[in-house]
Amino acid sequence: MKRKEFIKKFAYGGSVLLTAPAIFSACSSSDDDYVPEDPNVPGNDVTIDLSSSTYADLGTVGGFVYAGNIMIFRTSESTYLALSKICTHQGCTVAYVHADGDVVCPCHSSRFTTGGAVVNGPATASLKTYSVQKNGNILTIS
Repeated sequence: MKRKEFIKKFAYGGSVLLTAPAIFSACSSSDDDYVPEDPNVPGNDVTIDLSSSTYADLGTVGGFVYAGNIMIFRTSESTYLALSKICTHQGCTVAYVHADGDVVCPCHSSRFTTGGAVVNGPATASLKTYSVQKNGNILTIS
């Protein structure tokens, strides 16, 4: 084996050894729940202007919108609910399936109610809920 060939093979083998742990742990089979960092840092409230066309779906009861990593639902004439879009199983982004009335994780099929409770796993922890305050046409989510 020539020196140049040896160095190439050595470099290739070393790079495989360095990346293997990341590759094999990327989607582990652990049933441990994912615990995301809490995005609810004081002073980082999310505000929604209900008069904006972006949030027009919140004009009717049953409407919902996404704002960053938060889903907002209008549950009654004066009540709104906000949930995290981050699955508690392994951190995938969940989505609301209006036809089913559930929030679903596309990665491992966990299902949640629109209140954030687990319907079926593998997730075992509810989605994070946020406080929602309405003042005029402004929702403040914290």
